Amino acid sequence: MAIILGIDPGSRITGYGVVRDTGRGCEYVASGCIRTGSGELAERLKAVFTGVQQIVENYQPTTMGIEQVFMAKNADSALKLGQARGSAIVAASLLGVEVSEYSATQVKSAVAGTGRAAKEQVQMMVMHLLKLTQKPQIDASDALAIALCHAHHRQTLLPHGLAKAKGRNGRLRL
Repeated sequence: MAIILGIDPGSRITGYGVVRDTGRGCEYVASGCIRTGSGELAERLKAVFTGVQQIVENYQPTTMGIEQVFMAKNADSALKLGQARGSAIVAASLLGVEVSEYSATQVKSAVAGTGRAAKEQVQMMVMHLLKLTQKPQIDASDALAIALCHAHHRQTLLPHGLAKAKGRNGRLRL
């Protein structure tokens, strides 16, 4: 059994989701949001860093999935998102957590069956797959979807001995 952390990074709200991969499916462990407020960017990045470290220390995941940056209309927002991702990745890596990255399309496909699923569709599938009775916050739901996507990729790679052949970016090394 593996404990998997999913991170949906943001400079103001970073969602997290923790699942236990039993090999036969995933069980819900925890989810929530790291809220950084509206202060200076350096303080918000520090809040993401310390928040992820606390989550790792509390739940002891061995592996983490995180969403890749997508190009938004606003370049400044994309840069801030990238910096929040970096803070989360470094926080987990320093504590020995293996990190893999997934595109939004990969996450949606793994959870909802289509890469064009709406956020609400992903949220409903997360609830169904994890047998949740209440809707998690949308950022936490996205993070749980990332954790489920990571579990799915691990399950398809492990039987073939390919999981250890993955590089730092989550892609297979040839």
